[in-house]
Amino acid sequence: MGDLVQLVVSGTATGAIYALAALGFTLLWQAAGTINFAQGEFVMVPAFVMLFFMSFVGVPLWLAFLLTCAVSMLFLGYGFKRGIVDPLIRHGVIPLVIATLGLSIGLKQLVKAGYSAEAHPFPNPFPDGQFALGNLHVSYADVGTLCFAGLIVISLQMFLNRTVTGRAMQAVAQNTDAAKVLGIDVRRMVLYTFLINAFLAAVAALLVAPTYLAKFDMGDSIGQKAFFAAIIGGFNQTRGALLGGVLIGILENVVGFYVSPAYKEGVALMLFLAVILFRPEGLLGKAEERKV
Repeated sequence: MGDLVQLVVSGTATGAIYALAALGFTLLWQAAGTINFAQGEFVMVPAFVMLFFMSFVGVPLWLAFLLTCAVSMLFLGYGFKRGIVDPLIRHGVIPLVIATLGLSIGLKQLVKAGYSAEAHPFPNPFPDGQFALGNLHVSYADVGTLCFAGLIVISLQMFLNRTVTGRAMQAVAQNTDAAKVLGIDVRRMVLYTFLINAFLAAVAALLVAPTYLAKFDMGDSIGQKAFFAAIIGGFNQTRGALLGGVLIGILENVVGFYVSPAYKEGVALMLFLAVILFRPEGLLGKAEERKV
């Protein structure tokens, strides 16, 4: 029983990281009808930016993280929207999907050629070691990751639900035309969504890089699992992204421990296929009707 509880705690911490990246998928789709298949690379790039600030500028991790958040929001938020999404979204989703796939490849090759193709160790923002609660042993890293990710998610939900700007962003996500009639600056609200996505990617990079190491292809696995998490929970529900990420994290740990580590990486895919077959709108999603 103690092993199972430890697996659930550790899996929830890992799933929270997937959920942060999955939230980006959901928010961009709701607000701008954008599917970003470079989301994994949006997590990978901030990890290397933080390494750059720590290695070449000599700043501590916390300051490197804050500087990276600013860089990420500028380039992966504002720059991504203005340089790729705005020119292509008017042509439909398919050109944008192709462009983000190309961006994914380009970012990987840019980091590989410009920084290094090797995996780099990344400092853990939380202390090493474990603490015991009876027979339960939990690492400080898992607890810290879970608490920090939970704080970010709760803060985001409070911002969306309890502030005028957050409610305006939700109005834009629900009905853009109605939001315009109400006098909401739709373009600004959509920009805020892109900036939030870039910030969430930087947070995910801080939490996942100590485990995955900073390497140019680390975004492949993270982006894939984040996309699966968004679909599993419901692509039109932010709460669904959280549920999908946590489910994947927990089931990966349980299957890896009780069945075989060889099957661990296939858990997300199998769960994704099961949900698509039996509940295409996702576990918390709502079916959307379209008139033809």
